[in-house]
Amino acid sequence: MLGDNIKRLRKRKSLSQDLLARKANIPYTTLTKIESKVVKNPSVSNVAKIAKALDCKIEDLLSE
Repeated sequence: MLGDNIKRLRKRKSLSQDLLARKANIPYTTLTKIESKVVKNPSVSNVAKIAKALDCKIEDLLSE
């Protein structure tokens, strides 16, 4: 769910994984692992950074 929502919003904003990772100031590998569900419970800090980079609320990333 989280990974799918990040991917959907990222694509809607026409951002590559690399660009989103740089905007969120997190490692590229961390973002790819979250999107591909390798990391199932990412840190709240990383989710907050991704939400800020996507200009959305954390709740938007966690909702179904």
